[in-house]
Amino acid sequence: MPKIKTHKAASKKVKVTKRKKVIKRATGQNHYNSKETGKVGRDKRNDARLFKADEKNVLRALPYV
Repeated sequence: MPKIKTHKAASKKVKVTKRKKVIKRATGQNHYNSKETGKVGRDKRNDARLFKADEKNVLRALPYV
């Protein structure tokens, strides 16, 4: 059987941990951040975990993880 292709866009946007949790970068970090409170800015620095339903779809796109 041939190898399955990895979905490259998905592999560049997420990181999969050892226990198959899918981690993504927090959104809204690029510009217009000076208006926001310090708490919001600190929260954006932390990576966020995907919802479990979305994790299943991402893991299907990344067969060799």
